[in-house]
This record gives sequence, structure tokens and C-alpha cells, in this order.
Amino acid sequence: MQIASVGIDLGKTTFHLVALGVAGKVLVRKKFTQRQLLTYTANMQTSLIGLEACSGAHFFGRALLKQGHFALDCRGSMSDSACFHLTESRPSWIGCRRSSPEAGAP
Repeated sequence: MQIASVGIDLGKTTFHLVALGVAGKVLVRKKFTQRQLLTYTANMQTSLIGLEACSGAHFFGRALLKQGHFALDCRGSMSDSACFHLTESRPSWIGCRRSSPEAGAP
């Protein structure tokens, strides 16, 4: 199973992850708690991960960068984590920026 990109919908207590293959087919669709999500991503191959832009995205963006992933905070009305694939492949549609500690909160 070769994961090309991952989308994560951040919530208050639950987080939905969708992993897409090279052809855009959904390979993994799971629901996690915060601790479970960080454990799962730590054991994943390095990939491009799109996060919903919210207050929790800064924390998760930095944590994912430490794990070696490429994290993007995606702004817009993206409610379903599977839709982040569109944002990652066409950043001009919604507007994305890379998470980094130097960037700080917007």
C-alpha cells in the first residue's frame, strides 16, 4: 500500500484521517483520538499531510514535521478530510501554507 497523501480533519476530541494512493483511491479511512493519531502517523511512511486550518493545526503541524512528514495547513471550507487531496494537488484553489515553528500563528 503506497500512500501518496493524507488528509486530517481536526475536531475537539476526534480526528478523521483519510490516506489516498497515487491514483487518488482511498486506502485508509480511520477515526482517532489525539494520542492515537500521533502514534499512527509516527508509524506511517513519510507523506504529504493536509490539515484543516484551525487552532489545533499549529500543534499538529509541528508534531507531524518532527515525525518527518510534510504538513500543510489548508484554509477554506474543507469539512471532509478526503477533500484535502484536492487542496494538496491544487493549492491555488483554497490556499495552503506549510506549517513551521518560524511561521507562528497567523
